Amino acid sequence: MEVAKVETALPENKSTRSEQEFQDLLRRLELALDASQIGVWEHSIARDGILWDAQMHRLYETGETCRNVPAWFWSKAIHPDDRERAERDFEQAIAARGAYNSQFRIVLPSGEIRHLRSRAHFYVDAEGLPSFIGAEWDVTADVQLNAELARQKVVAEARALALEESNARIEHVADHDYLTGLPNRRLLDKRLAELPSDRGITTLAVLHLDLDQFKQINDSHGHAAGDAVLKAAALRITAAIPGNGLVARVGGDEFVIVLVNFTDLAELKLITEDLQRRLRKKIRFGEEMLQSGASIGVSWSGDRRARNLLAESDLALYQAKKLGRNRVEFFTRQLQEDLRAKRRLAEELKHGLERGEIVPYYQVQLDARTRQIIGFEALARWKHPEKGVLAPGIFLKIADEHGLSADIDAAILKSVLQDRLFWLLRGVTVPRIAVNISASRLADPALLGKLRKLDIPPGVIAFELVETIFLDDSDEKLLDHIGDIKQMGIDIEIDDFGSGHASLIGLVKLRPKRLKIDRQLVTEVVSSAEQRRVVGSIVEIAKALDVEVIAEGVETEAHAVVLAQLGCDGLQGYAFGYPAPAADIERLYSSMTGGIEKQKTAMGG
Repeated sequence: MEVAKVETALPENKSTRSEQEFQDLLRRLELALDASQIGVWEHSIARDGILWDAQMHRLYETGETCRNVPAWFWSKAIHPDDRERAERDFEQAIAARGAYNSQFRIVLPSGEIRHLRSRAHFYVDAEGLPSFIGAEWDVTADVQLNAELARQKVVAEARALALEESNARIEHVADHDYLTGLPNRRLLDKRLAELPSDRGITTLAVLHLDLDQFKQINDSHGHAAGDAVLKAAALRITAAIPGNGLVARVGGDEFVIVLVNFTDLAELKLITEDLQRRLRKKIRFGEEMLQSGASIGVSWSGDRRARNLLAESDLALYQAKKLGRNRVEFFTRQLQEDLRAKRRLAEELKHGLERGEIVPYYQVQLDARTRQIIGFEALARWKHPEKGVLAPGIFLKIADEHGLSADIDAAILKSVLQDRLFWLLRGVTVPRIAVNISASRLADPALLGKLRKLDIPPGVIAFELVETIFLDDSDEKLLDHIGDIKQMGIDIEIDDFGSGHASLIGLVKLRPKRLKIDRQLVTEVVSSAEQRRVVGSIVEIAKALDVEVIAEGVETEAHAVVLAQLGCDGLQGYAFGYPAPAADIERLYSSMTGGIEKQKTAMGG
């Protein structure tokens, strides 16, 4: 009997252990769910009943603990904007008898909004009734994190787009002219560099264009007028060229045009003529009608080689401006040879300056009444080692083009002061000596300091300025500069007066010590009553301003007599002597007592 009891007790103990293990498993599951804050629910479809565990109540903050909750309990807690979608998700799962997966917001009794994730599986319970058992957990932190990540992504994408647009704008600005919107020199150079690899190009031309009268428009009407001219020119040039061409603004009033695949030279000439015609039309600026024009240099090739075309068109443009502006010039090999010759001469001139080959030749100036020597003009000569003594007409323009004029002025002044000192040491009383001063030297801010270092005695040197330096619109800085030179005891003279640039206003502003009447007015003064009246008027104006007058280009005694009668103070010209080197000046002084004829002989006249 005892054995039987034991035997019958064994199944019960096994069952008890299994139940206990099951309860332990449930307990561990409950702890795990509680730790993970996951709520468990069960929804009986047939009974339309819902079972919630304690964690579900905590998620929804109901304050309840009951297991059974009505169906509306869940739907009422869902955010109104998410309710329809959440219910639809559950209805679709019921219809499919499959998995349920949804995410929605709930509104807690406190008004706080939380995001929940809900998942469930369909199953049939022990009674054969369809049900869903599922779990829900709070994903608010994840949703907020994802939302922040999405926001940051949008911000990053917006910044990237803004950066891309900014870079595009920067690139556009870097490659285009701010005023006209045309490509600039940078983009032009890129395009020219790309052309050799473009096998679709059969003909290629580069046009270098410079607006005529632009500086005058800017000076007379202001920079706003100049801007209006540039904008109008850009539009007109763009309208005149084919669609496959390129227009670039490369300087103040300079444009470069690249043309490709034109038929032949005849078509190219038609394009340039049309360009000039368009640019000659007047431009309205307020109440004004502004007149401009264009000088154009052209270089072209029958292939796509663009390496030298820009430089060649620039050279052709220079030739167009040199020949009178408002014209078209095509590049030629002769033009290139001429340029090379000028460059060689410029290089030789630089070396000549370094070797002291630029020297003064002196031409005498006489008192118009007494015929006594009252001064000299020092004229630049180049003692070329192979070509002999070169006149200024051969090298001064090249010197100006290559920025050497100021160096020549300085070299002549230095030599004049050395010659003068040598003559003084030989016991010769030297009258004033006039030397030319170029606009570039006059504009040198360091000029006054350089002159002070030379320690020039007052009244012995005069600077001759050509008329073009002092126009009516001379700026005050230039006039102040000239005033400072006067304060140093250096006289100011105006050379070539009457050649068409100076005016009474300019003369009054400058107040020179003396002016020199241009030789063109002197040439016909003996035979032309009109010329005599012109010269007489100049003399009267000068006297009214207390300015001395010297007539240059005096070639005959008759000239000298008439000019003296008209009131000129001094005379200069071949009638009294040719320009001569410093070594001949002493012979001139020794012959002064022998009269003018001996002076002429001594000077080589």
